[in-house]
Amino acid sequence: MSGAIRDPRLRWAAVFAAAVVLIALPFAVDAVLGRAWVRIIDVALLFILLGLGLNIVVGYAGLLDLGYIAFFAVGAYSYALLASPQFGLHGSFVVVLPLAALVAAAFGVLLGAPTLKLRGDYLAIVTLGFGEIIRICLNNLNRPVNITNGPQGITLIDPLAIGDIALNKTYTIAGFTVAPVHSYYFVFLACAAASIFISLRLEDSRIGRAWIAIREDELAAGSMGINTRNVKLLAFAMGATFGGLAGGLFASFQGFVSPESFTLLDSIMVLCMVVLGGMGNVGGVVLGAALLTALPEALRYAGPLQKQWLGDVYIDPSDLRMLLFGLALVLMMLFRPAGLWPSTLRRREFAGGEDAHAAQ
Repeated sequence: MSGAIRDPRLRWAAVFAAAVVLIALPFAVDAVLGRAWVRIIDVALLFILLGLGLNIVVGYAGLLDLGYIAFFAVGAYSYALLASPQFGLHGSFVVVLPLAALVAAAFGVLLGAPTLKLRGDYLAIVTLGFGEIIRICLNNLNRPVNITNGPQGITLIDPLAIGDIALNKTYTIAGFTVAPVHSYYFVFLACAAASIFISLRLEDSRIGRAWIAIREDELAAGSMGINTRNVKLLAFAMGATFGGLAGGLFASFQGFVSPESFTLLDSIMVLCMVVLGGMGNVGGVVLGAALLTALPEALRYAGPLQKQWLGDVYIDPSDLRMLLFGLALVLMMLFRPAGLWPSTLRRREFAGGEDAHAAQ
């Protein structure tokens, strides 16, 4: 790698500096921008988890999934049902959180099995329908037996806790006030770091190379001895596992889940994060998730700025957010079709395509 730090001492120094910055980040943001922005960082870390999971399906294996948010919903509701007064169960997160990820993985296989022969637009339509089926089921499973509490959702979900230490409480440690958003930040950061490590290892593994081979040419991959059926199912299962883990963390963080949190727009947003950052590149996905979580929130200040500079609010901030978001996507597809930080392979593919077009 051309940009890598070769000296081990410099490499460890860079890792240490990055760790110090990440540890201090929530407290610095809290002091400068307020606690609401720490919460936004927490949400960004959850979207990084979702983006990394979808990147396995779309970026590595080339399987277009428009219903990925369904796995997020399955993980969230699995955690909520097993750690809330809904069924009177209050399981430990050490058991419930991995179980939520496993249930989501099972749903990933359930989705993948009937779609093995589908590609492109057909696969996108089927996965879109799967996502809507999950949301509608969650919205209606309150009769004749109340399972999900319907549109009202599930409340009073247990937070992550070890013994008497619960992350939804505020603590004072060495003179620092550690609020729930700070505590959850470190848990989400650890999960995101582990997911990044797993994604990088998968990319360089035999399985990762098989996914990439299927993405490039499934027929050629099959003729070379790759079991395309099992490898595609594994991609769906691994991607769903990341989504289920993020869903369980989201449920414990919010303390409440409802079907309205898992709409088609959320699936589109996660897909945009992967495409905008750079499909197939872990760093690009992290960058895309961070940008598309923070920028819409930053644009909320457009209303007060209009009031201050122009004397009145002429464009509603919510409309301005979506307008600029759409404009950014159009410009990205025109000038950076491979994403802000594409993988080396995709950069080569797009460069080769441009050269061939110029030659014609």
